[in-house]
Amino acid sequence: MAKKTYRRELTEWLILVTVGLTLYFTGLHTEAIGLVQRGLLATGIIQPDKITEERYADYGFYLSNIKGEQVVFEEFEGQTVFLNFWATWCPPCIAEMPDIEDLYQKKGNEVTFVMISMDQSREKAKDFIMRKGYEMPVYFLESSLPKSYDTHSIPTTYVIAPSGKLVVENHGMAKYDTESFRSLLDQLNQSTTSSFPN
Repeated sequence: MAKKTYRRELTEWLILVTVGLTLYFTGLHTEAIGLVQRGLLATGIIQPDKITEERYADYGFYLSNIKGEQVVFEEFEGQTVFLNFWATWCPPCIAEMPDIEDLYQKKGNEVTFVMISMDQSREKAKDFIMRKGYEMPVYFLESSLPKSYDTHSIPTTYVIAPSGKLVVENHGMAKYDTESFRSLLDQLNQSTTSSFPN
């Protein structure tokens, strides 16, 4: 009886190790972990953090879009901006992307989405976006980031009001496609404040 239990446990462990190694060596472990974390996001427990102090966005940096065209972030001044830093090697980034894509499908005509890939391989990021069928705009950094954006951990997300005020700063994954978050974006779009700090 004890021998059967031992063999069964050994077999179970061998299967787990084999699956784990297969996922790791095929590069699918990130997406597998992301899938598990996505289940956690679906509960709605993890919500984005609003900024309480008065802080403003710095528009002084450069990007390139997925086609390789240069974009000055300053072009988005005066708009509501959903700014997200992500990478294909980051399981929490992978976990929250379907939710962000859903939000983009609902609010992409009213809110400017700027999804900045931190991948060293731009081709890997492009392939991932195409394979997943995501339509949200992806960008790459072409200059250093201003100090106002802390991206020591990803995913990191900011929401910038048309006034230039930073409204949301969230480090780590969160569920964005919620009624309350969409309502926040609507409020920002309806605000008539157009003054920018000097």
